[in-house]
Amino acid sequence: MSKFLSKLNIIAKNTNSYLKKFFLKQKNSSYLLFPMKYGIFSGGKRFRSAIVVNTGKILGLEYKKSIIIGSAIECMHSYSLIHDDLPSMDNDELRRGKLTVHKKFNEFTAILAGNSLLTLAFEILSGKDLKLPHNYKNELIKTLSKCSGQAGLAGGQYSDLTFENKKITKRKIINMQMKKTGELFGFCCESVAIAKGASFKQRKKFKALGLSIGLLFQTVDDLIDYSGDSITVGKPTKRDKKKGKATLVNLLGYKKTVAFAENLKKNIDSQIKNLSPKSNDLLDSLDFILKRKF
Repeated sequence: MSKFLSKLNIIAKNTNSYLKKFFLKQKNSSYLLFPMKYGIFSGGKRFRSAIVVNTGKILGLEYKKSIIIGSAIECMHSYSLIHDDLPSMDNDELRRGKLTVHKKFNEFTAILAGNSLLTLAFEILSGKDLKLPHNYKNELIKTLSKCSGQAGLAGGQYSDLTFENKKITKRKIINMQMKKTGELFGFCCESVAIAKGASFKQRKKFKALGLSIGLLFQTVDDLIDYSGDSITVGKPTKRDKKKGKATLVNLLGYKKTVAFAENLKKNIDSQIKNLSPKSNDLLDSLDFILKRKF
C-alpha cells in the first residue's frame, strides 16, 4: 500500500502542477481566482485524477492526457464540494481541516467560485493542451455535462437533500449515490475510453465500472462519517445520522454496510481483472478506498 500511496502522491503533484500552470494563464484581474484556488488547492488526494491515470494504463492513454482530463474532473469535483458545503445544502464549516469557501469568504463568493470551477473544467477539456481530435473533445464535454447535471451529480445532490428524515428504500439510496458520487467516477473511466476512440459498447463497460467504484467510494465515506475521528477526517463526523441522511449505514446498520462494501469490492475486482494485465494500479485503488480513514 505504501507503493500505491507514493504513486497517488505523484499523480496529485502532477495534477496540481498542471492546474497551477492553467491558473497562471487566467486573467489576474478577477477577484474570484483567489477563492477558486482556495477551494481547489485544499489538500485533496486527487483520487479521481488517479482513477483516470490508472484506467489510462489499461487502455494505453498517454500519461499527460490522463493528467489533463483528471485536472478537469478535479475542477468539477471541487465545484461540487464548494456548493455541497453551502448553508442551503449540507451547511458544513470545515473541509479537510480548513474553513469551507463560504466561511472563509462569504456565501455569494462561494457560489460564484464554484460556478467558475465548473466552467473551467470545460475550458480545460476544450483547450489546446489536450491533444485529441475535436470530435473526441466534443464527446468528452458532452459526456461530462450529462454526468454533472440534473441526470447525474446535481440530481443526486437534490435527492440527497430531499431524502433527509424520510424512509427511503435501499434501491433508491443506491441510485441516489450512483448519481451523486458514481457519475463522476463513471466519467473518470469512460473518459479514457472516449479519448482512445473506443466503441460505444466499451465505453458503456468502462462507465459501469466507474459507477461501481463511485458507489464503493460513497459507501466508505458514509462508514467513515459513522465511525471516523473528526480530527483525522478534517471535519465533524456523525453528521449523517443527526441530519437524518438516507445512507446505507442508517438503513442497514454499520456491520451490514461493511459487508455490502466488501462484496461490492470483490465484484469490481472481478470486472477489472478481466480487462487487462495492466490493471494492478486500478485494483490497488479499490484497496485504498476500502481501507481509507478520511
